[in-house]
Amino acid sequence: MIKILPLKKSISAEISAPPSKAHSLRAFFIAGLAQGKSILKNPLLAEDQIYALRALKEFGIKSEIKKDKVIIIGTGGHLQLPKETINVGNSGVTARFLASFASLAPKGKIIIDGNKRMREGRPIQDLIGALNQLGVKIRSIKNNGCLPFEIEAQTFEGGKTKLKGEISSQYFSSILISAPYAKKDTSIECLGEMSSRPYIDITLQMMADFGVKVKRTQYKKFFVKAGQKYQARELTLEGDWTNVSYFLAAAAICSGRIKIKNLRLDSVQGDKIFADLLKKMGCRVIKKQNEIELISRGNLKSIKKINMNSYPDLVPSLAIVSAFAKGKTEIAQIGHLRFKECDRIKALANELKKIGVKVKEKKDGLVIKTDFKKLHQGEIECYHDHRIAMAFSVAGLKIPGIIIKDERCVQKSFVDFYQVFKKIGGKYDKI
Repeated sequence: MIKILPLKKSISAEISAPPSKAHSLRAFFIAGLAQGKSILKNPLLAEDQIYALRALKEFGIKSEIKKDKVIIIGTGGHLQLPKETINVGNSGVTARFLASFASLAPKGKIIIDGNKRMREGRPIQDLIGALNQLGVKIRSIKNNGCLPFEIEAQTFEGGKTKLKGEISSQYFSSILISAPYAKKDTSIECLGEMSSRPYIDITLQMMADFGVKVKRTQYKKFFVKAGQKYQARELTLEGDWTNVSYFLAAAAICSGRIKIKNLRLDSVQGDKIFADLLKKMGCRVIKKQNEIELISRGNLKSIKKINMNSYPDLVPSLAIVSAFAKGKTEIAQIGHLRFKECDRIKALANELKKIGVKVKEKKDGLVIKTDFKKLHQGEIECYHDHRIAMAFSVAGLKIPGIIIKDERCVQKSFVDFYQVFKKIGGKYDKI
């Protein structure tokens, strides 16, 4: 538990973006299927990535962590059968990727398990159904659509499948990453609107980087030719636009300037839009090669209504900034946030109210309207959600008396968050 100390002066800082969470996870799984040694530079090594590397080890994929890089010895798709249950903790993306990946192993049964939240609140029944259509024998052992699930290996036949797009794009990424090693071609049809589209773009880009082509028809149909093989390679992973959003938000609400390096301005990461949103709210944004600078006077205005369906991980950062903006902000089309590390819509509504924010919780969104002069101290419940902890830590730079109850949950995606927090002038007391 920590108490955030409000800043006594404007922010003036220069930092480097942490490595991309999404790129790192996809690179690990794809390199594991490639034949030979891949060298991945600038990887993120937070909890999700460690769970992923441990899981890959159970399938016979060796990895070595060195300074600023991970070396992965891929098996060319020739996996070994795990001897024990694979535990993924609270890593939803690892569990989802393994659902398809594990079916490529030699004949036998594989069990994937996780923590309480994964067992009760993060269903993957739609993914199970889609994999069943492709021949994969996978089931939720408790018949609730959640972990633990059992997979019968050597059952990824390929063929055609249909999958709802509204809950998680990770379901599609799971199938796509493993599909080149299916017994026949794989076609996936998206039913309805695809949520979190930019994460599909990251998956397709990473597959292409390792030599596999996917035919995409908008975000409605995907076709993967069987028999393609990932090629081991050396790759430098880019910076994470999602995790720098907290520091852009800090500069926006506290006034001052921040320069962030190690970012690709041409990245397919959708969350690079956050800088543009802050510009609409009154900040000045300067973009140069591989860096961005934000300058704020702290006089922010609301965006009124914005569809964040493709950028769900930005919602906590945007919600905090909106609490300091003049006017009403409606964050819409984010129903899939109810299936994250926690019900993130409800969690944000609860904790924003604790500090005096006027917020209305909708089925698939939030409406925020507040007098930021009336914001006050509060004890923040993080719900084991890294993004709740980081977002409200930023709020504490402006509001006296913000207490973060479980700051350690940031280890899931941003191990060095509080070290970087200090670099921008942030301070806190352990209590």
